[in-house]
Amino acid sequence: MHERKKTITIDNLMKKVVFLFLFLLGTTVGFAQGKKPVLEFVLQLRVKIGAFDRVGETAHGVRQSIAITGGTFHGPSIKGDVLPGGADYQLTDPKTGRTELEAIYNIRTDDGVTIHVRNRGIISQDNGKTYFFTSPQFEAPSDSKYAWLSNSIFVCRISDEDTMKDGVVLNVWRVRDEK
Repeated sequence: MHERKKTITIDNLMKKVVFLFLFLLGTTVGFAQGKKPVLEFVLQLRVKIGAFDRVGETAHGVRQSIAITGGTFHGPSIKGDVLPGGADYQLTDPKTGRTELEAIYNIRTDDGVTIHVRNRGIISQDNGKTYFFTSPQFEAPSDSKYAWLSNSIFVCRISDEDTMKDGVVLNVWRVRDEK
């Protein structure tokens, strides 16, 4: 009898790796599907804005930035000031009116901890309704009581109730598993 030797080709190896990845992904997703994410209110930002600095139409769209000149924030377990010096960078598609934004600034808690914020999102129109959501990322010192901000996903929306003449009011929620 003649024995046939098995040779491992790159193609066979890749198929096995892909199968293993999909299997592990499937079991992880299956586990996670049982839990429904919920939103937990974290804080409200009252951000003062300054002058618009319009770059104009570029190859990517209409570019502008808006100075962040200060403000305040408060929530159930955190409060403090929005520090001046940041900006909200916006890129608008002139054909659709869709705007991508990225606000970069720092906040300082009332107990003196500075936290970096990078807030990305979109503003668009859908059937006459404005869609405005962002996802702020917080970068807090690892040794502070606010380190948890660096390890969570957040959703932010402009406030429907509160308004500011010289700024914007934003509400921020943490995404977490239901209890």
